[in-house]
Amino acid sequence: MDIVFNISYWLFNYFIEMEEIDNKVYLGVDWGEKRIGLALADGETRIATPFKTVGSLPELIDVIREEVVDVLVLGKPIKMRGGQDGLNPDFTSFLDKLRSALPELAIELVDERLSSQQADKLPGDKRTKAGRDEMAAMIILQNYFDRLVR
Repeated sequence: MDIVFNISYWLFNYFIEMEEIDNKVYLGVDWGEKRIGLALADGETRIATPFKTVGSLPELIDVIREEVVDVLVLGKPIKMRGGQDGLNPDFTSFLDKLRSALPELAIELVDERLSSQQADKLPGDKRTKAGRDEMAAMIILQNYFDRLVR
């Protein structure tokens, strides 16, 4: 009887936890004036992977729609000394246009300082490693997930 109870209890808890799994699709974005690096992850595994690089906001919007993205994690360019004064007006314009085009999209802004430099230091060479912008987007997204756990 105890074994049946224990199995039933375990199955009940297992299915309760299954309902709480985050089934969202997350897109990490490393914005740049010339290129936009992208990384994808799902809420269940919370493991960011490099995806692709696009060159414009309309291309980004297409990816968001094609991949059915629920949450966009956008690296916010913050100066090394920590201030946000003098934020790049092109970034601000990009963000405003993105919010206007997709008002239903959840956008999380995160500190992107040193993400490109971290991407450069990852192992691999140009033939075997994803592009710098994609890797930076992966770092931004993974840092976001890592902070959620704390």
